[in-house]
Amino acid sequence: MAKKEIEKKETKKETKKNVHEVVIKIDGEAWTKALDQAFLKKQKTAKVDGFRKGKVPRDIYEKHFGKESLFIDAADSVLQDAYTKAMEESKLIPVVQPSVDLKSLDENGVEFTFKIITKPEVKVKKYKGLNIQPEKVEVTDEEVEHELGHLLERYTELVTKEDGTVEEGNTAVIDFEGFKDGKAFDGGKGENYSLEIGSHTFIPGFEEQLVGMKSGEEKEIEVTFPEDYAAKDLAGAKVTFKVKVHEIKEKQKRELDEDFFEDLGMDGVNSEESLKEEIKNSIRAQKEMDAENKYIDRILEEVSKNVEVDIPEEMVDEEVNRLMKRFEEQMRMQGISLDLYYQFTRSTEADLKSQLEKEAYSNVLYRLMLEEIMNLEKIEVSVEEADKEAEELAKKYNLEKEEFLKQFGGIDMVQYDLEMRKAIELLKEANK
Repeated sequence: MAKKEIEKKETKKETKKNVHEVVIKIDGEAWTKALDQAFLKKQKTAKVDGFRKGKVPRDIYEKHFGKESLFIDAADSVLQDAYTKAMEESKLIPVVQPSVDLKSLDENGVEFTFKIITKPEVKVKKYKGLNIQPEKVEVTDEEVEHELGHLLERYTELVTKEDGTVEEGNTAVIDFEGFKDGKAFDGGKGENYSLEIGSHTFIPGFEEQLVGMKSGEEKEIEVTFPEDYAAKDLAGAKVTFKVKVHEIKEKQKRELDEDFFEDLGMDGVNSEESLKEEIKNSIRAQKEMDAENKYIDRILEEVSKNVEVDIPEEMVDEEVNRLMKRFEEQMRMQGISLDLYYQFTRSTEADLKSQLEKEAYSNVLYRLMLEEIMNLEKIEVSVEEADKEAEELAKKYNLEKEEFLKQFGGIDMVQYDLEMRKAIELLKEANK
């Protein structure tokens, strides 16, 4: 592309040093070519009396629709070239996706204004000698006994209750069908459904009315749907459920016997003493990991109090969007869409973004702060060191190294991640 066709205009000065406006103009042969391509695109669907579709001559088209009808499509076709030129000539490194505005547009050319935000200036006044100590980790006998109780609960077996009635904590196997004003409603029917009494998974009042029923017994239950129920036609409605109890099951507590240890399948665990030791070690490991994460958070928070930086709003917005995507993925793994989440929580996308803003701001602040500390301490990671790390992580996640790097973002991201971790380790050592 000729130098005459695309030229960088004088950069507009802004108050913030890290916010730049670069104006790129495309004219001459490049613009003529873009207009030609725009016409060929429009010609395919243009309808003018006396001409077949796709055969309208250029002069007739422009007389009928005007030259201006080609400008937007032509501008769109050259936008990427203009962006590339803006990056090459400005030699700026954006920290967020640059925005673009249309400055001027006519038959002689188009001018784009690219707003490019670069890394803001960061001053870390103090990041050593802050005397921040990690929490001491202890595991009590009560915690071990509590977790042992949970373990026995998880391995509890449900056995058929031959005699007696439905009680709190029992599981009732039921058929049910709901009726509103004498008519069955959608989603209100189930067969051989296992319902744990006291789980509160059904409409309030439903489970309580099963208590006292016997196997084989049938009953009509009247309940009222909550006012905020998702299905509007049932919200606040009084309904009747016809219920039949097929079977009653009760929990049978497990004993610390040979069968239980065999079911656990833990190497070296074959007695109450060895199981408690395993539980204690597991609790300690979890506590140590939690304490380490809290310790790092405390260090970062304290160091950040000694940082001067003007964080662009766009960087925070981009981080909010990243956190939104992560949250959406977490919900999706639980089988819940964001729309359903908003419905359940009676919130909106704006509410969720607002909740994530504080975390997003801290993430950006800590990242900028650590990058400056890396610079001050001259922390660097070689490609060889990063490559070795990539191999180890690929093995850990049972992936080929190439696939791991593809998912992680490349060897540069491995280098960056290692440098960040080294900066955090330095802060830990320098602030004890």
